[in-house]
Amino acid sequence: MATMSVASQSLSFFSSSIFFSSSTKAPKLSVALKCRGSRKPLALNPIRSQLSPPIPVLSFTGEKVGETFLDLKSAPPDTARAVVHRGIITDQQNSRKGTASTLTRSEVRGGGKKPYPQKKTGRARRGSQRSPLRPGGGVIFGPKPKDWSIKINRKEKKLALSTAISSAAVNTVVVDDFVAQFEKPKTKEFIAAMKRWGLDPRDKATFLFGGDDEVSENLLLSSRNIGTLKMLTPRSLNLFDVLNADKLVFTRSAVEYLNRMYGVNIEEEEEEESEGNVESEESGSSAAAE
Repeated sequence: MATMSVASQSLSFFSSSIFFSSSTKAPKLSVALKCRGSRKPLALNPIRSQLSPPIPVLSFTGEKVGETFLDLKSAPPDTARAVVHRGIITDQQNSRKGTASTLTRSEVRGGGKKPYPQKKTGRARRGSQRSPLRPGGGVIFGPKPKDWSIKINRKEKKLALSTAISSAAVNTVVVDDFVAQFEKPKTKEFIAAMKRWGLDPRDKATFLFGGDDEVSENLLLSSRNIGTLKMLTPRSLNLFDVLNADKLVFTRSAVEYLNRMYGVNIEEEEEEESEGNVESEESGSSAAAE
């Protein structure tokens, strides 16, 4: 982030710049709110527009052909870590199926007959072979099917993703659309292109394309043998792959998509649209009443 000190050039879950303390405090916006029993104005941290430094755009051959930037919403430095942490925990916990199940001693089959008499055997008394103390018996306090999903607000989830991407601007590479360059599947050519862009095939890299139509079959076949790569589209973009990568690689169309969907203006457009829907519903109800 622009107002924060970046401690490392690698973008991993523990080395992203949003997980380090800020050297400078973000300016707080003092807004007077009417609260019962309090006359002091509350200090609110506004959501800022995080404009990244110019990012060079590289061609397929590795030459600089232009510049671009990321203009994304970003959480204040003192809350950015909490927002991103809540987003990643929500994604991981909601991916749990919760289908693990075990049988208790009342559910396991068998055990209806007393194995041996209560007395005169010299052994410990036992009433069933399906006791949790015996092999093949029930399980004590074992897992049962459970819903692990937790709720997160839609705007908070988008803010976590945009904050993580904007904090990784120093580790971002933007390239021209290169799908047409692969006329046939060739992993060797894809690795050579990565080296021309300054990427190490041994490092984790996440590629983001602007649409599903930009990922051709030849491109997927050329990159699938490289285990450190993730090929994402707007449909599959997620917070974990962004934080888990050492380098982010965007196409021009992907940068336009991020600025359009995760910029500051998108929230204003959504509020205007919601207000318009409310007005149209009110006018429709008044017309029906007449």
